[in-house]
Amino acid sequence: MKIEDLLNLTGGEVISEPTVTAINSVTVYPSKVEQGDLFISNDAEEIEKAIDNGAYAIIYSNSSLKITDAEVAWIQVDDIEKAAFKLIRYVLISRESSFYLFTEHELSFMKMIVTKKSNIEILPNEWRKIFEKILNSEAKMFIGTDTKLMKTIKPDVSILNKEASCEIITDTLFKTTFKINSYIYQEKDITPFHVDILQRVVEFCDLHHLPYDLDRVKYTKHFTPVFIDGFLNIMVPSKSDKVAIFVDNLQDVYKAREYVRYNGAWVKTIVLTPPKTKVDGVDRPSWYEDIDEARDILKNAYFNYAFVYALDRTMLPKIKEEYSLFD
Repeated sequence: MKIEDLLNLTGGEVISEPTVTAINSVTVYPSKVEQGDLFISNDAEEIEKAIDNGAYAIIYSNSSLKITDAEVAWIQVDDIEKAAFKLIRYVLISRESSFYLFTEHELSFMKMIVTKKSNIEILPNEWRKIFEKILNSEAKMFIGTDTKLMKTIKPDVSILNKEASCEIITDTLFKTTFKINSYIYQEKDITPFHVDILQRVVEFCDLHHLPYDLDRVKYTKHFTPVFIDGFLNIMVPSKSDKVAIFVDNLQDVYKAREYVRYNGAWVKTIVLTPPKTKVDGVDRPSWYEDIDEARDILKNAYFNYAFVYALDRTMLPKIKEEYSLFD
């Protein structure tokens, strides 16, 4: 690509007086720079490494950076992230690529049920990693969960059908029997308020002819119930009236407590969160400073269901999990 075309694409300005007129490829990692490449960064040390490796041009936005090699094209832009994605959009013109914005829950079910992912690329939530992945991938479908980044890549990025609804036949907070595409799936390990999310993913898979297996359905990392005794030992469900439910989002706490309110008035619930965390519908959550304090709360509080926010099941004692809920 010619330097002048690079300027037109990114809206940048050449600050140096370079002898080069074109670049070969582009990267955001100095270790990947080869002779004739464009390098994008605001880090002085990275830029020097890139120049040592043969970079012909630098895109940056930090006006305090000093030009150390005037023969290199130093191109200053307002925002290197936006400039990088303008380059990506240019590269994508020649590809038939599609982009989809998923929620974290949708992506969890997508990873869980899809049996062949060879033509799908899951994008990380960091712009440099996204840049490299798109640039070097041959995938036709890209999926990400960061709204800002995905809309920077493609302002009209597609989303899943939020109106999708699944027929629930029977349910408890921890087991659901549901019907999808005329098939009934008996007592799967999924909370009922996640089933519509699963339905959205199934519709997406059907639309794009992606093979999937609903027998793979299980609890996600967003809502993981573990039956325990008073010493926090993991128990078989039928022998325990205590459940520690590990969640990584407060919306699931709210939905689960609403479910309990209407379907199990006898159930005593508590909510454990880091200090000063506000939870809708909970006047006094149990705040914990560290894992040990969270364990003490679970050992000493009276509850049937304990929602533990921002920790995972590894906080439970390390014992032989022969009675694990997940066996």
